[in-house]
Amino acid sequence: MLNHTLRIGLRSAASLLVVSALAFLVVAAMPADPVEIAIRAWNIAPDPATIAALRREWGFDLPLHQRYLNWLANFVCGDWGRSFRTDEPVFTEFMQRLPLSLGLGLSGLALAVVLAVLLGFAAALRPRGFADRFSRSLAIAVQAVPAFWIGLVLIWVLGVKLQLLRPFSGGPAIHLLAIFLIALHSIGLLGRVYRRDLLEQTRQPHFRTALAKGLSRRQALWRHCHRGSLYAMLSAVRSEAGWAIGTTATLEVLFGLPGVSQFLVQSISARDHFVLLAYIMVVAVWMLAMNAVVELAMRRLDPRAA
Repeated sequence: MLNHTLRIGLRSAASLLVVSALAFLVVAAMPADPVEIAIRAWNIAPDPATIAALRREWGFDLPLHQRYLNWLANFVCGDWGRSFRTDEPVFTEFMQRLPLSLGLGLSGLALAVVLAVLLGFAAALRPRGFADRFSRSLAIAVQAVPAFWIGLVLIWVLGVKLQLLRPFSGGPAIHLLAIFLIALHSIGLLGRVYRRDLLEQTRQPHFRTALAKGLSRRQALWRHCHRGSLYAMLSAVRSEAGWAIGTTATLEVLFGLPGVSQFLVQSISARDHFVLLAYIMVVAVWMLAMNAVVELAMRRLDPRAA
C-alpha cells in the first residue's frame, strides 16, 4: 500500500510539472502586455522608464525559460506573485477565497455520492419501479439542462416570486442551494452506474447463494453486492470531479459568491498573469488529489482484495 501511494505521489508530481510548463507557455503567449494593462488600470503615465521598471520588477525582461524557473521556484515556496489588479499577493487572495470554493465543490460531490447510493440501491431493489425510472430521467435531464439555467430558474422562483431567499446575499441558504446544484449534476449518473453494477451482481452465484440462505433481496444486495458496486461507482467519480469544478465556478459567478473562480473572472480582462497561473495550478492539484483519493479508495474496496 505504501509503495502504491508513493507511485501515485510521484506520478502526480510529474503531472503537475508538465501542467505548470504548459500553463506558463499558454499564459505567456496571451495577447496584450500585462504591464500596459496594469498601467492603464492604475492610471499611470505610460513613460518608457515606468514600463521598464515594472517589467523588471515582475520579471518580464528575462528569457521565457528563466521566467518559468523563477516562477516555479517561487510558487513551490508559497510566493505566487502579486495581482496586477488588486496589488495584493496572489497567495493571500487565494487563501481567502479557496475555503469557500473547496467547501462548495467537496460538499456537492459528497452529497452526490450519498444520494446516488440511496437512489441507485432503490432502483436496483425494484427494477422498472419508480426509483429506477426517476434515476434514469434525472440522469438524462441534468445532462441536457445546464446548472446555471436551473440556478437562474431557482433565483426567479425562490428569490423573486416566493421571496424565500436573497439571491445574491451570500448567506447560508445560497451556499446550500449551490451545493445542491453541484450535487444534482452527478446524482443521476453515479446512481445509474451503481444500480447497473448491483444488477450485474444479482446474476452471480454468490447472490443466489445468499438468497438461498434466507436473506431478503435487500439484505443480499447490501451485504454481498454493495462493496463491489461502490467500487464501480467510484471510478465514475473521477470524471465527475472535473464537472464539480466547472459547476462550482459557474455558480460562484451566478450567485455572486466570493470564491476563487469569481476572482479569476474578474482578473481575466486585466490579463492578471499570476492569478491565471495560480488558478490553473489549483485546479490541477484538485484533479490530481481527487484522482489519488479515489484510486486509494478503490484499492481498498477492490473485491479481489477482500
